[in-house]
Amino acid sequence: MDELTERLSAEQSVEVGGPEPTLEELHTRLTDIGTVFVKFTETRGGTDLGIRLDQEASDLSGADFDARTGTVHVEGNLTLNGDPVRCIADIELATLKGVGRLALVETAGA
Repeated sequence: MDELTERLSAEQSVEVGGPEPTLEELHTRLTDIGTVFVKFTETRGGTDLGIRLDQEASDLSGADFDARTGTVHVEGNLTLNGDPVRCIADIELATLKGVGRLALVETAGA
């Protein structure tokens, strides 16, 4: 396992990342695009990851985007430095910050 992957496997602070980290952009990405950006803030300069959303594992039911309240739970797979991982994060809409971690994904034949 890569050293960065290992570091990000512990629960830590995250925030909405990407080129336009706004509530409106997050809502569009969650509901229309299907890809979100989660930025791990406790690395040097931050680690901004693009995640293809797993719709079944993610949960938007605790979010009220109009009132800017509640929490979204997002999950999705990606490859980081050669390691297949799942990003798991809970993000508060009021601050666009929360907690997240990576989990190593077991692959067939590994």
